Amino acid sequence: MKLIILGGGFGGLRLARKLSNRAGFDITLIDRFNYHQFQPLFYQVATAGLDASNISFPLRKVFQKSNNVKIRMADVQQIQTEQKKVVTDIGIFDYDALVIATGADTNFFGNADLMANAFPMKSTTEALQLRHRLLGNFEEAVTAKTPKELQQLMTIVIVGGGPTGVELSGAIADMKRFQLPKDFPELDFDKMKIYLLEGTGKTLANMSESSSSQSKKYLEKLGVTVMINTMLKDYDGENVILQNGEVIESRLVIWAAGIKGNVPIGINKDLIARGNRIKVDNQCKVQGYDAVYAIGDVAYMEQEAWPNGHPQVAPVAMQMADMLANNLRRKEMKSDDTNMQQFFYKDKGSMATVGRNLAVVDVPKPKLHFGGFFAWMVWMGLHLMLILGVKNRFFVFSNWLYNYFTYDQNLRLIFKEFYSHPKPKTSAVQLQQSATSTVV
Repeated sequence: MKLIILGGGFGGLRLARKLSNRAGFDITLIDRFNYHQFQPLFYQVATAGLDASNISFPLRKVFQKSNNVKIRMADVQQIQTEQKKVVTDIGIFDYDALVIATGADTNFFGNADLMANAFPMKSTTEALQLRHRLLGNFEEAVTAKTPKELQQLMTIVIVGGGPTGVELSGAIADMKRFQLPKDFPELDFDKMKIYLLEGTGKTLANMSESSSSQSKKYLEKLGVTVMINTMLKDYDGENVILQNGEVIESRLVIWAAGIKGNVPIGINKDLIARGNRIKVDNQCKVQGYDAVYAIGDVAYMEQEAWPNGHPQVAPVAMQMADMLANNLRRKEMKSDDTNMQQFFYKDKGSMATVGRNLAVVDVPKPKLHFGGFFAWMVWMGLHLMLILGVKNRFFVFSNWLYNYFTYDQNLRLIFKEFYSHPKPKTSAVQLQQSATSTVV
């Protein structure tokens, strides 16, 4: 079976590893990067807590001992389902079965000003760009000419109160408490403002009421101004305009308020559901197509327990990959369709870290909630286990130990190329090609 997997995120990588060295499979894993990205720790790269290489792992290294997995770094331009071909910028690939695991990207909801001026964080590159802008603003603040310019440079607005927004807000608040005053003694950090804007009535809306209220309390304790039921209307690079007419002056807006699936060109538009996700059946097969599957953030599957689709998180992608690997093995052995497994998500819980010694954890069965230091330790332990590679785990753990005992971060470096050109212009063709982003 010629199997093509688009995307080396949590779902695509898991599927390729499950079928690695399995007789009967010739696998090509296509990704526009040559590495796997560990998205849950992007915020630590953005706030100088971890190096980008600590959370990125070369795909070719994963499959050095595999005799049936090929890696190709390419941008997918089109899927031709009738001819069973994938068109990329490096050539055309034939397939017997195709798995779309292209993940999700930032959703600016069509706001061109936000796309031009706000900073997303859905890839390692974007996390690095955000780090350089964050640190660069304080370098500029040292020589600010007017009080207005100084306040704009020392005001940070994070939009979106989900896990990404909460974790970023807490990490930046920790920088304000521990690192920045020592780096910039000439600045008064009592004037630094951190805003977290959330359109609904609570932070961490997909978690329990206890986690939502506790995370808000933690953030406010750290000095973050949490504004719930607050929608951002526009941002011109200096002024954040809210729906109620209020204006917040800021030179840095971080957009964590929405994601959309990366759907390659060639999928019937009638199969695109809310959030730009592809409709699939209970076996992750794209509806109306033969031998085309979608897993992870880009897949939309309605079930009784999940009428609006599954949450776009790594465990869903990995469990879908496990189920699909079993079904593809049965299919390769010509097993009857009645023997195919159906997907049912086993929710093992959710968690989010808020800051130093602070996190919240929800466990569904038995129904438990806990927060504070113990939750923070659980969060760190789980994420450390999920990182690929012994070396990466060692360096992440070493960085965490160093940061914890010294109250310092040693990666506050500004590279001029990133800082001078933080938001490179993207052509329409490149935007089309970027549909194969592997962020999950």
